[in-house]
Amino acid sequence: MPELPEVEVVRAGLEEHVAGRVISEVEVLHPRAIRRHVLGAADFTGRLAGVEIVAASRRGKYLWLELSSGEAALAHLGMSGQMRVQPGGAPDEKHLRVRVRFDDDGPELRFVDQRTFGGLALDDLVSADGSRVPGTIAHIARDPMDPLFDPAAAVRALRARRTEVKRALLDQTLVSGVGNIYADEALWRSKLHWSRPTEKLTAAQGKSVLAAATDVMSEALAAGGTSFDALYVNINGQSGYFERSLDAYGRGDEPCRRCGTAIVREPFMNRSSYSCPRCQPRPRRR
Repeated sequence: MPELPEVEVVRAGLEEHVAGRVISEVEVLHPRAIRRHVLGAADFTGRLAGVEIVAASRRGKYLWLELSSGEAALAHLGMSGQMRVQPGGAPDEKHLRVRVRFDDDGPELRFVDQRTFGGLALDDLVSADGSRVPGTIAHIARDPMDPLFDPAAAVRALRARRTEVKRALLDQTLVSGVGNIYADEALWRSKLHWSRPTEKLTAAQGKSVLAAATDVMSEALAAGGTSFDALYVNINGQSGYFERSLDAYGRGDEPCRRCGTAIVREPFMNRSSYSCPRCQPRPRRR
């Protein structure tokens, strides 16, 4: 699933191409694409017609369009959701789910989703941590690239949890934006095994892993994100190329770029975790 860098690439593209434009018409082509909007398709399309998109915003892995109506159009990209900007005459994508037309007759905004795990919904904006965010995600913490992110508070929150460090990094109520890929990368850079107990982390280790997460996500953002297949693309349909720079994730049995030991893949929460057994030794059991 897309993580902070991939979502930020999409957000920046939307900010450039749809912010400041007025919606003329919305067409829902698959009901599952708006299943989170409980009032249904007619309400969704009716409330968007004639509304201006004020800005494209993000918190962690969550993306939304701020609207002149005071609401937000919250986008859940899921595993395969794409926000695409296309000329009106361009052929429809095979998995096109929602089409947004504008009153300037310029390029359309299209929501494309092969697996239909993602979707769009209208939500009220509420105050959370001094910012305006959709109410649905008011519980989501700030991410390490947020200008108001407090690293010291995030370290304290990580160390206060009695769990494994990777589980804590994936807890979006503690620190948002980090998913499976960048958690593995941050832990590799910090030389910490994913199963290290958070209550055993020193303050320096907590600071190190959060700084590593910030660095690796910044580098991924500069590369357009990480694309393992054609399902993650930016608004122009282009893939990111940070995959070739990954040091741990997806590199099972390949040599560690730091010490040469083969990277190991271990099962983790119905997914996989990748680490170097020499650089990131498993903590001793009590």
